[in-house]
Order: sequence, then C-alpha cells, then structure tokens
Amino acid sequence: MKNIKAIIFDAYGTLFDVNSAAEKCKDKIGDKWESFANYWRTTQLEYTWLRSLMKRHKDFWQVTEDSLDKSMKAYEIDSSMRSELLDLYKILSPFKEVPEVLKSLREKDLRLAILSNGTPALLNQLVKNNNLNNLFDDLFSIEEVGIYKPNSKVYDLPIQKYKIKKKEVAFLSANTWDVSGGGNYGYKSIWVNRNNNIFDKLDYKPHNEIKNLKELLNII
Repeated sequence: MKNIKAIIFDAYGTLFDVNSAAEKCKDKIGDKWESFANYWRTTQLEYTWLRSLMKRHKDFWQVTEDSLDKSMKAYEIDSSMRSELLDLYKILSPFKEVPEVLKSLREKDLRLAILSNGTPALLNQLVKNNNLNNLFDDLFSIEEVGIYKPNSKVYDLPIQKYKIKKKEVAFLSANTWDVSGGGNYGYKSIWVNRNNNIFDKLDYKPHNEIKNLKELLNII
C-alpha cells in the first residue's frame, strides 16, 4: 500500500474486544455470556444508527447504558450487575497483538489515530488504562460533529486536521459497515476480519482484508 500518510483505527471491536466486559463476568452470567455480549453490542450499534436518522443524539456512553439496560432485561440478568458491566466497559481489553503492532507502526513516519463513536473521555480512559496513550497522535470522537458513523462528517475529521488526501489514509475496522463508510468516503479501507465473516453488500470492496492487525505490518 503506497503513499499512506496516516493510519486511522476504529476502536471498539477493532483495537478493543467489546465482549471482554461480559467475558470477565462469565462466572456470574453463565453460558449465555457471549450471546448476551453480542446482543448488547448489536443493540448499541442499532441505537447509534437510529439516533442519527432521527436526529436525536445521545453520546456513546448514554447509548451504551441504554443498550445494556435492554440487553439485561432480554437475558434476565440481575440488575445488580449493571455497574460492574459498565465499569468493565470503560476498560475493555485490547486484542493481544495490538500493543506490539502499534509500537512497530509508531517507528514509521506515519500519523496514528483512533476515529471512534466513543466520547473523548471514554477513549482517553481506554487507551490510558491499556498503556497505549503514547502511541497515538490523536483520538478523534464523533462528538466533534454530533452524529455517528457512518456519516461522512465523521470520516472528514482526520482529513481536516492533517490536511492530507483521502486516499492517503489507511482506515482499519472490524465492522463491515464502518469499512464501507470509510471506503465510500475515499479512504483505503482495510477490513479486520477476525471471525471469518462475510462482507456486507454496501457498494464497497475492502482495499485489503486481514485476520488480525499483525498482517497490517505486511501491507504498510
């Protein structure tokens, strides 16, 4: 991949394991923990899209709380676990290869940033808790534009700051709709397909597909 000046990462599901909060409570939740975690994540994303369409914005933390409340009712999880799950969501674990890959990329003459639905406070806490705060130039939040991905205003944030061309950005996400959003905007989007999923038909084919971030080092 030539002429790349910035590598922009999605956070949730790409750098950080969104299921790790529920996994840390699996002894209390039981065998349904993974299904519950997936339901919570799906509901959370649906709420971001619906709120964008309705122009009824709530920040990502409020959406995360609302989607958890619905998910706990759906899976009949005791309300006493609510605070614990939310606290764990603030400190989600990164996928195991993430720290070393970021350190390797940091040695290159490239800007590294996160572009996320998360609030600035959530993103700062997430990277600091995992000792990744010195590896990024910027943490871009959709709160700067008040609408969620995949709205084009979100993908425009790094371009406006770095004054570079869209095609000079490598954008990585594990979410197919996000890959398509960035790709249709003009980024060179890379799909991090950790679970051997099928790509959505959204008028975009990923520039590259990788199974984990280690494979990125063979491309950049």
